[in-house]
Amino acid sequence: MQAKINTDKGDMLVEFYEKDAPKTVANFVKLSKDGFYNGLTFHRVIPNFVIQGGCPDGTGAGGPGYAIDCELDGENQYHDKGVLSMAHAGRNTGGSQFFVCHSRAQTSHLDRNHTCFGKVIEGTDIIDQITAGDKINKIEIIEA
Repeated sequence: MQAKINTDKGDMLVEFYEKDAPKTVANFVKLSKDGFYNGLTFHRVIPNFVIQGGCPDGTGAGGPGYAIDCELDGENQYHDKGVLSMAHAGRNTGGSQFFVCHSRAQTSHLDRNHTCFGKVIEGTDIIDQITAGDKINKIEIIEA
């Protein structure tokens, strides 16, 4: 299964880590299909680190109204360029906010602390073009 994340700067195609993080993928897919992410912004952009979105109030404090457990035991729990991972305020507090890594340089401390649930396989150049306030126009789920 894949997702096309349409942003103000272009599209990113994501391949999900369904085997490593099945519940996290299912949560992201459900929110995407429900239109939860449509029109939200990348509220946090830290150069050479991450772009973060999925907060309904645009501050980094909002979520879907529930929390999901972290899934940290899979083989792909390694943060590198293009990896999608769940943002949280502590273990098992994630919900809708996610981030995409700019590179491996500043992300090793995130490994097995934040759930990696996919990777951008096309449109990786878009990651570096996103600035704070850019919109997630729509996330389309592509089922195989």
